[in-house]
Amino acid sequence: MYIEEYRNKCVSADEAVQVVRSGDWIEFCWAASMASLLEEALARRTEELYDVNIRGAVLLKPLAILESDPRGAHFTWNSWHMGGRERKLVQNGQAYYIPIKYSEVPRWLRENLQTDVVAIQVSPMDEYGYFSFGVTISHYAAAIEKARAVIVEVNDDMPSVQGGYDHMVHISNVDYVVEGGHRGLPELPSAPASEIEEQIAAYVLTEITDGACIQLGIGGMPNALGQMIAKSELKNLGIHTEMLVDGLVDMVLAGRVNGTCKQIDRGRIVFSFAAGTRKLYDFMKNNPSLAAYPVDYTNHPCNASRNDKLISINSCLEVDLTGQVCSESAGTDMVSGAGGQLDFVEAAYNSKGGKSFICLPSTYKDKQGQVKSRIKALLTPGAVITDTRTTVHYVVTEYGKVNLKGLSTWQRAAALISIAHPDFREELIGEAKKLRIWR
Repeated sequence: MYIEEYRNKCVSADEAVQVVRSGDWIEFCWAASMASLLEEALARRTEELYDVNIRGAVLLKPLAILESDPRGAHFTWNSWHMGGRERKLVQNGQAYYIPIKYSEVPRWLRENLQTDVVAIQVSPMDEYGYFSFGVTISHYAAAIEKARAVIVEVNDDMPSVQGGYDHMVHISNVDYVVEGGHRGLPELPSAPASEIEEQIAAYVLTEITDGACIQLGIGGMPNALGQMIAKSELKNLGIHTEMLVDGLVDMVLAGRVNGTCKQIDRGRIVFSFAAGTRKLYDFMKNNPSLAAYPVDYTNHPCNASRNDKLISINSCLEVDLTGQVCSESAGTDMVSGAGGQLDFVEAAYNSKGGKSFICLPSTYKDKQGQVKSRIKALLTPGAVITDTRTTVHYVVTEYGKVNLKGLSTWQRAAALISIAHPDFREELIGEAKKLRIWR
């Protein structure tokens, strides 16, 4: 019964983007969910549009709209979360970061932000008139509520996922449909884990027990931990995570996950968006074990913490001797974003038996090739504090793990110096003395 309505709303990408006006704000994409046909059509309108702001995150491919507008007179990219491509765009003045607490983004869209057009990629419509948001649920439903116009680009390769709620949109709430055919999805392979990342993952693994509920992010260390869990003897694990990644699929396929010990969404794998390889996307197709939710459900500490033994694993760039964590910037230069890190740091600690882990290699090399400590007396000037010192639970490097909860400033300094690289410990002690936090 919805086929006629669908056909009446089918247009070309060039026709669909005619609804965009100068001064508009467009909610566009997140990671693997990119409406490429619409983006290319918008680029063809570059000369007739001005001051169009586009919101999205984690670009996995170049944007024609920005390549056609190197000075940023027509289009500006506003990023919910920075990836490598966005870092370069920031240097060119074509992109800017939106500081977020990820669990609050749907409310921001409903109450605080201008959203004129939503242009997103979806799965094919089902017999009941619904398009699944597929690999990105996040905040799309909230944006659609506020938009003047809603355009969906149908990708036949986008997996239809089961929910939750707010994980799909009905044809009656869509203004234009653009058929994209089989377009595939951009893949985000996990970087191979280094020896140091495997050492860090091994420390975290010893803290995970049967029946725990896991939150993992992307990267070498979480990938290593996922593989270690898959090869372990752990059982009856659950998953409640912001991001669904390949490492979590490895755990499921190895029989470590059944969700029977979860207090909410029992037996279901809860997530808000996904990015990974074809293995992940194939796993997601109509999988009844999945429960896709908007991010204000998955990430809200009051929800996530209802699961006992919630284990949250996140990485960062640097930590100071009082326990302040920077996961977003190298000084004043944006590298990544806050994402849902603080959400899950709080949620894991509030969970009965839960634990939060901030993981980082003890050192890095600067642009001159010099080895520097990631544990610092003071954060680099301009560094953004992602997690305040009062929220941080465990900090882990390849030299061990420490629990900062309840420690005084001198105890924190001693604990963090104990897991710093040995070559920097004396220097850090000297700095701690100057700061009057060494005993």
